Amino acid sequence: MRSVVRHEVKRLAAMRALRRSAALAPKLHAGSQHSHGTWLPGFAAASVAAASVGSTVASCSEENPLLDRSSLFPRYADIRVEHISPAVKSSLAEAEKQLAAQETQLEAKLQSGITPTYSELADSLERIGDIVSRPWSAVGHLKSVKDSDALREAHQQLQPLVVAFYTRLSQSEAFYKGWSALRASPDTWIPLSNQQQRVADLELLDAELSGIGLEGDKKTRFNEIQKTLAQLSTDFSNNVLDATKAFKHRLQHEHEVDGLPASALAMMAANARKHGDAGATAEKGPWVVTLDAPCYLAVMKYASSPALRECIYRAYLSRASEHGGGGDNTPVINEILQLRAEKAALLGYASYAEVSLAKKMATLRSAHGLMEDLRLKCYDAAVAEHKDLEKFAGKQLELWDTAYYAERMKTEQFSYDEETVRQYLSLDNVLAGLFGVISRLFDVSIVEKSAQQLGAQVWDEHVKMFEVQRDGQACAYFYIDPYTRPGEKKGGAWMRGECNRSKALAPDGQEIQLPVAHMVTNQSAPVTNSDGTVTPSLMLFSEVETMFHECGHALQHMLTQVDEGHVAGISGVEWDAVEQPSQFMEYWAYDIPTLKGMARHWQTGESMPEELINKIRAAKTFRAASFMLRQLKFSLTDLALHDESFVPKQGGKTIWDVDAEIGLKTSVRPSLPNDRFLCGFSHIFAGGYAAGYYSYKWAEVLSADGFAAFEEVGLDNEAAVKQLGRSYRDTVLSLGGSRPAADVFEHFRGRAPSADALLRHNDLLTLVQSKL
Repeated sequence: MRSVVRHEVKRLAAMRALRRSAALAPKLHAGSQHSHGTWLPGFAAASVAAASVGSTVASCSEENPLLDRSSLFPRYADIRVEHISPAVKSSLAEAEKQLAAQETQLEAKLQSGITPTYSELADSLERIGDIVSRPWSAVGHLKSVKDSDALREAHQQLQPLVVAFYTRLSQSEAFYKGWSALRASPDTWIPLSNQQQRVADLELLDAELSGIGLEGDKKTRFNEIQKTLAQLSTDFSNNVLDATKAFKHRLQHEHEVDGLPASALAMMAANARKHGDAGATAEKGPWVVTLDAPCYLAVMKYASSPALRECIYRAYLSRASEHGGGGDNTPVINEILQLRAEKAALLGYASYAEVSLAKKMATLRSAHGLMEDLRLKCYDAAVAEHKDLEKFAGKQLELWDTAYYAERMKTEQFSYDEETVRQYLSLDNVLAGLFGVISRLFDVSIVEKSAQQLGAQVWDEHVKMFEVQRDGQACAYFYIDPYTRPGEKKGGAWMRGECNRSKALAPDGQEIQLPVAHMVTNQSAPVTNSDGTVTPSLMLFSEVETMFHECGHALQHMLTQVDEGHVAGISGVEWDAVEQPSQFMEYWAYDIPTLKGMARHWQTGESMPEELINKIRAAKTFRAASFMLRQLKFSLTDLALHDESFVPKQGGKTIWDVDAEIGLKTSVRPSLPNDRFLCGFSHIFAGGYAAGYYSYKWAEVLSADGFAAFEEVGLDNEAAVKQLGRSYRDTVLSLGGSRPAADVFEHFRGRAPSADALLRHNDLLTLVQSKL
């Protein structure tokens, strides 16, 4: 599940993508009222807990927190819906003014035969973009984690204006001519650093993919498509959130919840109390099941009742469709695909897949080649795994039976169950273990800081803040928002960059702007029991992997040593390489010293028994072929939907036909006729993975091969592990997008990547070897 719903749009990548295409994944709170306007929901408690940057906002006319640039950290607790439109509109006006002035200066120099300097192009472009991106990023973040009807309406009204600005910026002929002149002249090009040349190359390609070469009606149509696609993406996401929020299944009898662990019952009783059953308890109910991932997964894995599993399974797969709650995303998908195909044609490409891969490591041919190679290697193994599972169950399984019997089989085969493991994995202990391995590998320290200490604000009382220190000095900051909040927070997990490391955006008196990141997950929150005691957030091991995964993204964002903001951190990294550090970090969740350090029983403090640690590690490849095949289905469906051979049209092949065709070669048994998973596939219709979901597997080759370097020196060779960790930090995590990802990997590994390690880690290496 994690890989399906993981990684919503990352701010830095998304803002660049918005500019390129004009950049890296499910309830109800009453909005607190304020005498000067409507607060965003749930912000009152956060405002009390967090320190204010500057004076308290008295009214929109006196001060707008979205326009406050005195700190790296937005004043989240002060932001009200009334601030959004004035802040964004005034920022757009200022950015337009500065853009026009800079274009006039560039045109004058070019007409005089003078080549603009790198700073006049890159730094001014970064500063102009930041005028808009800073307030708009804060608004987008709040929409992801603290959604409300009022916020949604404000975002929807302003989004076309923001898209229009970034389209205008990406199609600036003055900047395009300036970059072209800079690259054409040896006198100006040769003195540039490699980082600066990389920025110039990417900006020119960005402009070309953003329609710089279009004129007249074609450019007008291209820009119209950009605005419509941005709105459709928002509509898609809203429909999924609404559908998730709308579903509630109330259970009253103990036999209905048979098999569910105590933690799940406590969560469902808490849901019931939120929805009016004040006396609900974990032991006696009633219980309310929702479609949020922690609740959904608990039912699929543990509920003894086939009827309950079927009910929840069908509801989840029909979200945001004609068969489920919320708006129907089917027409939204069709229009998105039609407009993407039209956009590709305007740019001179045969398909949107070709547009998408124009800036990636892979070619369309090599992406298909790797997916098919992996499919052939894992299909028979996945079929065998399913037969073994049915043999274990003693019957032919329905689709809603698979997770349930897989969990029972894993429990029997490895003699442990996830609920037992959870007791050793409280959030605080997991974070301590995660930060420990980061210090061990990369020689940096992570120190928790209160919002007040940092002069910052948070949007929810459970949000934590941290400072990253290198050689005793702060080099970055990050937030962690760990818990699910049904109805106001999007599902899944993601890393979002608040701001980049950047020389051009350095505050007055400082040499560099430090990076700030958000890590957002959706695990179970602490539960206040009916007797007043509190059970902390206890994590499934898959949620531990997710936390390590998102931290890998954050580390690439925060540990970069690149000062050019355009290619610092994840900016400028090819999309099919952006998952490399995140998947690399997942391996360390299974590292014995890491596990021993973080796995302690939340009540007794006892370390996890070594026998249980060994079982967790042994279970890592349980049904690995089935999981890989499932990911390949998503990847190949994504590519097929964006292929030149398919454009949805009346009376022709439908998106469901494509999904079914791919399913014939990537599923061990057919999907339900009314399976509408695509209606919730936010990665490709509301995120940055359109014709790019294959990136997970492509990057998994890189991450597996990268971890294999540590295996080769010996994971018990502490000195060698630390030395190699520093090397990984100084290459993959440090260089960001300043060099092509293939070069960065070879710099670390000493050779091109090989798929051997990925196959070995999944017990599939006995088949034919594969090379990228």
